[in-house]
Amino acid sequence: MTKRRPFRYFKTSPEIIRLAVMLYVRFPLSLRNVEDLLHERGIDVSHEAIRFWWHRFGPMFASEIRKRRIEGMKSSRWKWHLDEVFVKINGERHYLWRAVDHEGEVLESFVTKTRDRKAALKFLKKTMKKHGRTDVFVTDRLRSYGAALKEIGAEHRQETDRWLNNRAENSHLPFRRREQAMLRFRRMRTLQKFAAVHASVYNLFNTERSLTSRHLFKQNRAAALAEWRGLCAN
Repeated sequence: MTKRRPFRYFKTSPEIIRLAVMLYVRFPLSLRNVEDLLHERGIDVSHEAIRFWWHRFGPMFASEIRKRRIEGMKSSRWKWHLDEVFVKINGERHYLWRAVDHEGEVLESFVTKTRDRKAALKFLKKTMKKHGRTDVFVTDRLRSYGAALKEIGAEHRQETDRWLNNRAENSHLPFRRREQAMLRFRRMRTLQKFAAVHASVYNLFNTERSLTSRHLFKQNRAAALAEWRGLCAN
């Protein structure tokens, strides 16, 4: 069976679509900012076209990135850092849960209306379904984590020491900057969709710049950009 081409019937080239989606998701830019940047390069597209592209192709790109990284990466089951932040949708408080491995790879992003035991348990099960079960769960002192871990029989694997969960807290910063540029979210579904896409794009381009030499950083950046340009190419 012939695989359907994702860019079929689109007059704009796949290269421009990939560039627009990358600029919008990766950097704290508005749709109109991306429109102006593309205009500087001689590409005339509207911000509504860019909105349509990221909604249409963002999840598709993110899915392919996750598939490639899961196939090519080592196990992320040594230690997971779990944390949640407040996100307002139309003035109503929601919670964005995030699981990060010991190297800073974002494993899962999950949005709920509450942060009780039920929500924590659903978040843990969703993460373990994709990545298996880790040896250590690093969390803050929120009791919902302890109750959820107890229900799955992993309470002895929880660690809650002070400053131990900084990796998870720092992983929220790129998303917070991106959230401010978008002037917050209006729907829970849109928040969940964007958080998942943003996490995959962040993982691809996160080259640990402060921990590597300039030469190695340039190699990793070029490899990430080449992989992005090849997404959904077949």
